[in-house]
Amino acid sequence: MRRILPYILISLTGFIFLGRLFYLQIVDDSLAVLSQNNAIKVEYDYPQRGYIFDRNGELLVSNQPSYDVMAIPREVEPFDTLELSTLLNITPKRLGEKLDKAKIYSPRLPSVIVPQLTKEEYAYFQEKLRKYEGFYIQKRSSRDYQIDYGANFLGYISEANNAEINGNSYYQAGDLIGRQGVEKQYEDILRGTKGVKYIQKDRFNREIGSYKDGIYDTLPVKGKDITLTIDAELQAYGEKLMENKRGGIVAIEPKTGEILTLVSAPGYDPDLLVGRKRSKNFTRLWYDTIAKPLYDRSLQAMYPPGSPFKTMTALIALQENVISTQERIECHHGFSYGRASRMKCHSHVSPLSMSPAIAHSCNAYFGKVYRRIIEKYDTPQAGMNAWHDHLASFGLGNFLGNDLPVGQPGRIPDAEYYNKWYPENRWQATYTLSNGIGQGEVATTPIQLANMTAAIANRGWYYTPHILKEIDDNPIKDEKYTTKNITTIDAKNFEPIIEGMFGVYEYGTAQFLQIPGVEICGKTGTAENYTKIDGERVQLTDHSIFVAFAPKDDPKIAIAVFVENGYWGSRYGGRIASLMIEKYLKDEISRTDLESWVMSHSLEDEYEKPYSGEPFKINQ
Repeated sequence: MRRILPYILISLTGFIFLGRLFYLQIVDDSLAVLSQNNAIKVEYDYPQRGYIFDRNGELLVSNQPSYDVMAIPREVEPFDTLELSTLLNITPKRLGEKLDKAKIYSPRLPSVIVPQLTKEEYAYFQEKLRKYEGFYIQKRSSRDYQIDYGANFLGYISEANNAEINGNSYYQAGDLIGRQGVEKQYEDILRGTKGVKYIQKDRFNREIGSYKDGIYDTLPVKGKDITLTIDAELQAYGEKLMENKRGGIVAIEPKTGEILTLVSAPGYDPDLLVGRKRSKNFTRLWYDTIAKPLYDRSLQAMYPPGSPFKTMTALIALQENVISTQERIECHHGFSYGRASRMKCHSHVSPLSMSPAIAHSCNAYFGKVYRRIIEKYDTPQAGMNAWHDHLASFGLGNFLGNDLPVGQPGRIPDAEYYNKWYPENRWQATYTLSNGIGQGEVATTPIQLANMTAAIANRGWYYTPHILKEIDDNPIKDEKYTTKNITTIDAKNFEPIIEGMFGVYEYGTAQFLQIPGVEICGKTGTAENYTKIDGERVQLTDHSIFVAFAPKDDPKIAIAVFVENGYWGSRYGGRIASLMIEKYLKDEISRTDLESWVMSHSLEDEYEKPYSGEPFKINQ
């Protein structure tokens, strides 16, 4: 038995190896394509990306044919470099770099040499293609923008980088992928699925037909169409109003959380990032570090919210029972506190109860009320945390969770924040008093302020803001966007604040901005603005801020407007907000005086002041 055991083991091992080889080569030939890539050419048939529509069915983004010049390095034979580079409109050096890069990627796999030829370029090159062995044309589609605005929320597409290719088996070198906006956020929905063809070649490298009669071939599947919540007409109007200005406009439908407009100024034409000039145009936009057109101010810019934040101070004060709606507080152009500290205020009637205090935007009133909120508790730390938690319930101080790929959390400080600043936690309410009027350490983004305004309009709840409305005509069902977020403030406490916001238009700081036939509730805001010049902190012209919703008792739109260096709230922010509301609700403009003023005024001179090298004045 011992003599034959080795023979048994050798025979058994041999049978196992033979069985495995039989399975791999005969039974499971799905790997044959990979093992025989010398004789098989793989071609991809790219699907059309899904179309993008606005909430009213207007087509925003479609597709147009484009053609990539591909090459398989090991199949490339000597050619006239100068002639080919001339045909492709690139330099011989650039052509050589592209081929070298393709060799490094893989000598056997195809690489993109020149992407996105136009139909005219393709027709001309196709006539000469036979002269260049190893080169071929791959048809795909590129984006065709039907509008010249909205680039910040639409995004764009470009070639996938190495990290994306290595991290997702779907993508190959030269594949296009969504960047920024909905193109990035909903890439998996929009891109579709590539079709694949396997082509058999003979020993002379000639194509002889489909591999195994095409049993492994697949057809492309078109990407799904999506409908956005954006109102294209309102978006276009908002971008027009923001010409020669910097800032953001966000409008939300309070009852649904649907984003109606998402304006970031300055913007750019999305068509700039399509085709062969994409890289050159992107570089130009990227290096504009002053205007920053690629920076989405509506989602990413964090500003002091200014006086619109007084509505939050009032709501928290009522919820914490530190003041009644009828109590009147005196203002003597501000009030003094601490050691020689004073919070200034503008001229208005005095004393004021809560609603008139909102209408007239009294700093003294809300500074004193904020102090009461913090000092209600045994320690300022406990008071600060209670204040913070109320604000957090409105989506402030954190990412809102909207369905867009960029954003900022803003800043709502808590006790821990100030404990790090002051040794042994020695601080009081008076140290943080500016928070009560939307200055100090508080910072918000335009979309956060718009959402805050929507929550006020709804009397204490909001839906998470979102930009996707339908996929292939099917409404979204994601619970994240269909579940109410309830604030910590009781519904009854919103009425005096809403009355105060209505008073802003009726007799307060925005009374000259009234729109006939529309009851608007709003709040003006002005925020101090600083920069550094030669290492020194220098004050610039204030930011203009405005929030509003309308109609008062059946809100259909809530809006926040930030205009950088726009001075007081009603000067730019208020005018723009009123016009946007009228445009949306009435589809016409009766206040042509406001429109003409906004359209004819530019803030470019204000933005140039810090770079002029000359002394300058602010708030003129």
